[in-house]
Amino acid sequence: MSKVSIDKKVPAFELPATGEQTLKLADFKGKKLVIYFYPKDSTPGCTTEGQDFRDDYNKFKRANTVVLGVSRDSIKSHENFKAKQEFPFDLLSDKEETLCTLFDVIKEKNMYGKKVMGIERSTFLLDEKGVLRQEWRKVKVAGHVDEVLAAAKAL
Repeated sequence: MSKVSIDKKVPAFELPATGEQTLKLADFKGKKLVIYFYPKDSTPGCTTEGQDFRDDYNKFKRANTVVLGVSRDSIKSHENFKAKQEFPFDLLSDKEETLCTLFDVIKEKNMYGKKVMGIERSTFLLDEKGVLRQEWRKVKVAGHVDEVLAAAKAL
């Protein structure tokens, strides 16, 4: 499977999600889609980022934009994280790294001096036809969601 690139249609995908469902790209036809990848449920940066998306969720909705979070955590972990943080959006479980590979977000990271492969915090904005319009890589959490929302509104 090839990697995604700006102004190209994102290949179809399907992953298990919170709420005992399986979500696929086709489910969001006619809506803009924000897919944000984060390293791990219930860690400080990932919690803050999710809370920022949660707090602006209605603004995204008004901009005809769906928000999805993706990590390699299990559905059970996602359900707990979503419930605890009261996220109004779904989280996708990408244990096999299918979507992570497609979006090229698995990178070598330093974890306490050890090299490990993990998700680089990244966000992608797709238009109503499933075409990738904007990407943010190596995301710093502070102010990020505002930037994504502005881009979604401008699209």
